[in-house]
Amino acid sequence: MKIHHSAICTRDIDASVRFWRDGLGFVQQMDETFEGDWPTLFQARAPELRSVFLGDPEDTTGGLVELVEFPAGIDDGTPDQGPPQVGFFLVSVYLEVEPTLQRLASLGFNGEVSRITLPQGIEMAVVHDPNGVRVELIGLGSAVDPLTQ
Repeated sequence: MKIHHSAICTRDIDASVRFWRDGLGFVQQMDETFEGDWPTLFQARAPELRSVFLGDPEDTTGGLVELVEFPAGIDDGTPDQGPPQVGFFLVSVYLEVEPTLQRLASLGFNGEVSRITLPQGIEMAVVHDPNGVRVELIGLGSAVDPLTQ
């Protein structure tokens, strides 16, 4: 069993694509509009949604991030910027932390960044995407996987 993708409802799909593609380095793999019974499945306001899939085409086991736009609108949620709470917590990504943070800043994503370095020398940071989703950046500078230590 594996996770296929995680979906994020967007306030601004163009800003979200810039964050995930241009900032974090994901590759856009699909951008389609779909008609369907989304009102029944998701309690959407209309039967249309736009879906942008991003991931690593060279590693199909890594899962995908789907950015979703409902043209008929969505309810405004509360960005997850506080302490941990029940429900969705974060998306975690392996990448080079410092160059990624510099790239995000150059694109105008200058929100709060929390950073630590684990005793094994692994860099970690937390940023928020344009929709308030917490994104954990785990450095690739070490062959040590923090999940197995």
